[in-house]
Formats: sequence, structure tokens, C-alpha cells
Amino acid sequence: MFSSSISRTAFVSSRIAKSTVSRLFLRAQSTNALNQSQLPFTFSQTGPKTVKYTTQHEWVAAHPDGSAFIGITKYAADALGDATYVELPDVDTELEAGDSFGSVESVKSASEIYSPVAGTVVEVNEALSDSPQLINSDPAGEGWIIKIKINDEADLQSDELLSLEQYEAHLKEDH
Repeated sequence: MFSSSISRTAFVSSRIAKSTVSRLFLRAQSTNALNQSQLPFTFSQTGPKTVKYTTQHEWVAAHPDGSAFIGITKYAADALGDATYVELPDVDTELEAGDSFGSVESVKSASEIYSPVAGTVVEVNEALSDSPQLINSDPAGEGWIIKIKINDEADLQSDELLSLEQYEAHLKEDH
């Protein structure tokens, strides 16, 4: 009885360890995580203080100075197919959380892009005008869409915004 108890404990411990390693591997390999060598991450020395995702497949990377980059996730870029055009808003456009600020057109379809938080557009990614395919090749890096000045950083704590883990769980639920 003692030895079967040890075997059961070892089996359970092994299973928990494998599960933890699997989750860590998934997180490390996530294609929805920000590309840490690109602008949304390197804008400040410490990188973004918060990165959140929406169920509509946008991401927001908020920096300590109150600015944030917004783009679409790898999942959204893959679902759209090859991007052929990205509609960008004008600088100084005021956005409320949930407002559409542009769209991505592809060979498959067109999709609106929504702002995860309220703020003012301070910069748009002009590189997307000449190279819309950046949305497909690096949607969480060079394919960022807009940079905004956030109106209220408390918006980043909204229940509507998801952590990377919550977003990945949402993707699994959808399938």
C-alpha cells in the first residue's frame, strides 16, 4: 500500500509538471505575444507596462508615459489572409473604447479595427500604406497600426480586456 501511494504521488506530480511545462511552452511559443524586438515593445526602455487583448483580436501595449500602441493579433491576421490595404485614421482623432478607427482589407475580406481603450491618435504606422503585408508578417511588432495617448489608464483594467493567457483560452473556447 505504501509503494502504490508513492507511485500515485509520483504519477500526479509528473502529470502536474508536464502540464506546467506544456503551458509554459505554449506561452513562450505564442504567436499572439508581442514581438519584443519591435517598436511596440522597445518604445520605452522597460517595454510596455501592460499588454491586453480583446475578444475581437486587437492588442494594446500601454507604456509608462500614458501612450499605447494598438494592432491586431496574429490570429486575426491569419484569419484575414494576405492584407492588401490598411485604412488608417487621422492623427488627433479622438477614440472611445469600442470605436472603429480603420480597417484591414485582404484578398479574403475586410475587417474593422476597434480601439480597446479611449484616447487620442498621436501617430499612425505609415509603413502600412506601402507595405500592408506587415500586418501578416509581424502583426504584434512592425505591423502595429496606431499609437494613442490614453485618456484614462484605469480603462486598462476593464473586464473587457484580456491577459495573454485569457486571450489564448478564449481562442481555444472558440474552436
